[in-house]
Amino acid sequence: MFEEKTIAAIATAQSAGGIGVIRVSGSKATEICDRVFSGISQKKLSDSVGYRAYFGKVSDGGKDIDECVATVFRAPHSYTGEDVVEISCHGGLFVLKKALRAVFEAGATPASAGEFTQRAFLNGKIDLTQAQAVMDLINAHGEQSADAALATLEGALSSEIKGVASGLISASASLGAWVDYPDEDIEELKQDVLLDTLEKSKKKLEKLINGFDAGKTIMHGVNAVIVGKPNVGKSTLMNLLSGAQKSIVSQYAGTTRDAVENTVTLGGIVLHLTDTAGIRESDNPVESIGVEIARKKLDLATLVLAVFDSSEDLTREDFELLESCKGKICIAVINKCDLDAKNTRSEIEKYVENVVEISAKTGEGKDELAKCVANVLGTDKIDASSAILSDERQFYCTKEALKCVDEAIDALNCGVTLDAVNVMIDSAVNFLQSLTGEKAGESVVNEIFSRFCVGK
Repeated sequence: MFEEKTIAAIATAQSAGGIGVIRVSGSKATEICDRVFSGISQKKLSDSVGYRAYFGKVSDGGKDIDECVATVFRAPHSYTGEDVVEISCHGGLFVLKKALRAVFEAGATPASAGEFTQRAFLNGKIDLTQAQAVMDLINAHGEQSADAALATLEGALSSEIKGVASGLISASASLGAWVDYPDEDIEELKQDVLLDTLEKSKKKLEKLINGFDAGKTIMHGVNAVIVGKPNVGKSTLMNLLSGAQKSIVSQYAGTTRDAVENTVTLGGIVLHLTDTAGIRESDNPVESIGVEIARKKLDLATLVLAVFDSSEDLTREDFELLESCKGKICIAVINKCDLDAKNTRSEIEKYVENVVEISAKTGEGKDELAKCVANVLGTDKIDASSAILSDERQFYCTKEALKCVDEAIDALNCGVTLDAVNVMIDSAVNFLQSLTGEKAGESVVNEIFSRFCVGK
């Protein structure tokens, strides 16, 4: 499909490093690179077999740019499924860009975002779930997200989806043959066998759907907010979770006026965390704006860390906050457990099921908070090495496939004709094949790869 052009881009980070790599892919990859690369062996890259590396220099119009290693991969045994050359230079960004410019002048075309991986998909090297996992792995912020992305890249989700689709396709083929050729001596697929296939497919799809929220959290994290009245230790907690001073801490109430945001990792889970102004009534117009922002952040957050002061009795503001947290995923964080405590926990537990006592100042209780976060978000129940749905498109396709399977089961139990049941089964298969990319439309494919970085 892409034979008409050979693409190139810097495949490593756009910053200084020990090594930088320029990737060139397409039918003229070796021919183009021969125009800018000269090896000390005097061998041409276009004469090379695959999986060979050559030391030499990359040059521009006869002027040397850098020493480098050129590695040749031959189709179809490469990342993209095409002929590929990777030129590894010293990692200075100026040198890399100069070498890349020479490759363009030699005949290559700039690669668009995700175009290397898109070619791998279109050339059958990976399916759409694996392609999406490439960027998930690049963007992983913790061990769980990296493990989950790697499992998907290695085919965990593909295998599960294709297994379900295969069973449904086999049933559909048997039904289709029996319906389309009634005069032939074709044995009818027994209803109990068909129902068993549908029920097994249903269970597998339901398991994927039920794990979606936790899987999405593992892969992409959640929006979380720290709320509470002034001086309960919200900013100290923000700094503890950030591992650095992100919020100003003082003994004066109302120090935090605006929302302070940071991405932190707690117990392997990425929290897009916001520290907010203390929620209370105030005559100060600036503080009032901060309080209003805090209330909006509370409404929008997936996870709420509601902070209370263990050394003081609960106040009207505390009880109003507890009322506001009803119906939300909330953890009550009773702070300052290093001080003499009042009997506040029993009152808080009337409103919030999940309660953790910590000292944001000393770090005591941080591990318990991490475990509680994993528990309320369900990530402690997820096996990161298993099949996981990680985005809304995958969830939608799976949910629609399940809906079709449910309709087929209901129709079969109600005595609907088998040709009608087969239509429902075929619809389920179509949604599953859209998920893996076997039947995904061009617009869907282009939209997915547009999220990639250039060079991958």
